[in-house]
Amino acid sequence: MNELEFDVAVIGAGHAGIEAALASARLGMRTAVFTLNMDLVGNMPCNPSIGGTGKGHLVYEIDALGGEMARAADEVMLQSRMLNSSKGPAVHSLRMQADRVKYRNYMKNVLENTQNLLLVQAEVTGILTDESGAICGVKTAFGMEYAAKAVIIASGTSLGGKIIVGEESYASGPDNTLPATRLTADLIAHGVKIVRFKTGTPPRVHADSLDYGEMELQEGDAEPYHFTANGETPNTKSCYITYTNQTTHDIIRANLHRSPLFGGVIKGTGPRYCPSIEDKVVRFSDKERHQIFVEPMGSDTKEMYLQGLSSSMPEEVQRQIIHSIKGLEHARIMRTAYAIEYDCADPLQMAPTLEFRDIPGLYGAGQFNGSSGYEEAASQGLVAGINAALKIKGKEPLILSRAESYIGTLIDDLVTKGTNEPYRIMTSRSEYRLYLRQDNAKTRLTPKGYKAGLVSEEAYAVFLAEEEALKAEIERLSQLTLKAGEKLDALLVSKGYEPSESGIRASELLRRPYITVRDIYALEGRTEYDARIAERAETEIKYEGYIKKQLAEVERFAKLEEKRLPPDIDYSTVKGLRLEAQQKLNKLRPESIGRASRISGVSPADVSVLLIWLAQKGKRDVDN
Repeated sequence: MNELEFDVAVIGAGHAGIEAALASARLGMRTAVFTLNMDLVGNMPCNPSIGGTGKGHLVYEIDALGGEMARAADEVMLQSRMLNSSKGPAVHSLRMQADRVKYRNYMKNVLENTQNLLLVQAEVTGILTDESGAICGVKTAFGMEYAAKAVIIASGTSLGGKIIVGEESYASGPDNTLPATRLTADLIAHGVKIVRFKTGTPPRVHADSLDYGEMELQEGDAEPYHFTANGETPNTKSCYITYTNQTTHDIIRANLHRSPLFGGVIKGTGPRYCPSIEDKVVRFSDKERHQIFVEPMGSDTKEMYLQGLSSSMPEEVQRQIIHSIKGLEHARIMRTAYAIEYDCADPLQMAPTLEFRDIPGLYGAGQFNGSSGYEEAASQGLVAGINAALKIKGKEPLILSRAESYIGTLIDDLVTKGTNEPYRIMTSRSEYRLYLRQDNAKTRLTPKGYKAGLVSEEAYAVFLAEEEALKAEIERLSQLTLKAGEKLDALLVSKGYEPSESGIRASELLRRPYITVRDIYALEGRTEYDARIAERAETEIKYEGYIKKQLAEVERFAKLEEKRLPPDIDYSTVKGLRLEAQQKLNKLRPESIGRASRISGVSPADVSVLLIWLAQKGKRDVDN
């Protein structure tokens, strides 16, 4: 091969592009990843954090499959907090404040030192296809053409990017970077349906200009969690909380006529679950205040991030808003908040592999697919990179179901239901929350990562050993009887229970509310143990009955997914299907009865018709 010939070309080196390129290269594909600016690989243009509600689950799953985001987050962590820790384990979500500059440096270094991978600074202006319509390469703004058997578009918010602040607007990518201005037209010419979305980011202020005494201190966890088993970085930074007030809201209402959002200047659809401050004040007019998180941007910078103050208001109005808030009265603004509009693809054009159904070899990932967030992007990039490599190798694709992962839920929602706004993962989007926990991500997905080739033999051996240790600890706790006596009675009384006249099985005791595995270890006098194994064993025992019920649901789901639909069905010939169902099914070409059942416009009655049709087809095939 010469220097212009590759197996996989990745457009964009943000969170989706990084995982796509690394997965492809680590699977042996000669990979080129194109970026508009080499110094902004892995940039965090918005919040300086990794994880959060639902998003933490994605990061654990990325790690389980052999991706890089979890390792990077652990390495550059400033503060670690387990969200929802007072609730059940299904919604526990790890969130890390990250050093955004160190994160960029970490990821660029990994890309540069990965075998089979070349990082290229260039604007890709078009995709190349052969006579059959399949991908054969990309072309750049400098007139170069690079051959490739697969192309993954991970353009983030740079594709057709336009920054808007008050009356001012101009073509730009995030953080005032170069936009990608020519690729959209080429994609449209190739038949790709493009939609326009919008997102935004808050102001950054100087740390020394804030009055922290007027704000609530938010420390990290006393014993910080990490995404990987090898994470050891300590908490080094604090966060703070403050609130908007009536004066803040009055300023916003008095200036709504200058808001690009309410004045019709912004055409793109914004995220429902991360609205701008002006949108929140209008939509939630009965709320007296809104929470603002004041977060560090890094260990070597004075910039502080005002999470919750996203805005596209004119800068002078933003200053009034900021200075009306306790602790921010004298804040010096370093970066003004802005809104950004960008182009993305309608994800209904893609299969669950993230390959475009009508353009073989073309894949989408991240915000290009209509999602929002670093974690959602990285998840899709990983899946797209794996599938591009597997297709070139002639192997079966990796398709993650919604019953086995949040990544599967995310992708299934996008390619089956589509989205009319930037999509964000949440624990409430899954029907199988108790099963799809952070702590069992490796159990669910590491075998798949190993089969795909991303999880090494060494890492897989460690995983198998951990699984055996977990199994052994659950068995031990199930067999262990704690003898009656003062120690046991003291524990029971302290937790609100009556003393025991006889011994109690450790597993039975553990099923009681407020009793933890550490309580049992204290009764045993045990001081050394693997905290991850211990907490996992506690969850498996405490929620055993509920988990079994959920696994039964997963099994029923799997049966529908196993009922495969032929790719060449003409649904208009299937008698009994309603017209809307025929049209939707012919457009989306679902791979299984399960996916067909989740398509908007396909009713339970239509699913029954498909099941009967499939059974009759099977009988005809046998007869023939």
